[in-house]
Amino acid sequence: MSMDTNSLSRLFGKFASCAFPKWFQRIVNRVYVRIFRIDLSDFAPVDFYPTLNALFTRKLERAREVDSSSESIISPSDSLITEQGIVCENLALQIKGMSYPVDEFLGTPKGEVDGFSYVNLYLSPRDYHRYHAPCDMEIVEARYFGGELLPVNFPSLRKNSNLFVRNERVVLVANTPHNTRIYFVAVGALNVGKMIFHFDSRIDTNAKPNARDIYVYDTPISVKKGDELGHFQMGSTIVLIMQDISLESSLEQTVRFGQRIARYGL
Repeated sequence: MSMDTNSLSRLFGKFASCAFPKWFQRIVNRVYVRIFRIDLSDFAPVDFYPTLNALFTRKLERAREVDSSSESIISPSDSLITEQGIVCENLALQIKGMSYPVDEFLGTPKGEVDGFSYVNLYLSPRDYHRYHAPCDMEIVEARYFGGELLPVNFPSLRKNSNLFVRNERVVLVANTPHNTRIYFVAVGALNVGKMIFHFDSRIDTNAKPNARDIYVYDTPISVKKGDELGHFQMGSTIVLIMQDISLESSLEQTVRFGQRIARYGL
């Protein structure tokens, strides 16, 4: 009997979290770095990491420049922009030619975010897996949707309809200093053992496939642009859905955390 993607991802997570003897761990790390052509110039060297998961979730050793303009919205991660546009009639694109219902994705009333801009940011296995606040944010709610863990690469996006709605995800609902709303959505994927959010340890992913957990913060959680929010334990996708902004990024552009991708105002 074939193993479902959630079970496979949990199994891979256990392997990635296992600290093997140093000589063997060095081999595992070096093979992974070679296969995915990972650039470690901003990070500790390959032999520093005691587990494969430590390599996946590596922190920056060299500080990144973050666009400091009060008008800018930055990329929250090192990633590839796979799609972007405007939500129209409750639909957004997961990939060209394939749309999905945004209300089901976010857990919002149908049509509530029509006119909002969206950007899909794909993190490949080679990318830095920590994610950061794209702007100053007052987080008022976190919504956890259990689901599948389908791959989020191009072949899977083209093959699987409504993938973003079917996959596990965490939706952060936040307000900005410009009195606008932003949704930061971390989408799970195959071999994502967990999605970690530093500000709330109750958010427990890849655990309850049918879960619908909502965490409301009566005192909003304040984060500054560039603050680290958490990390994926493997590659995945972040979707930003933002009110009253102008996109300054391009389709299939490779972006780095800290780089300006949009600005406030239409």
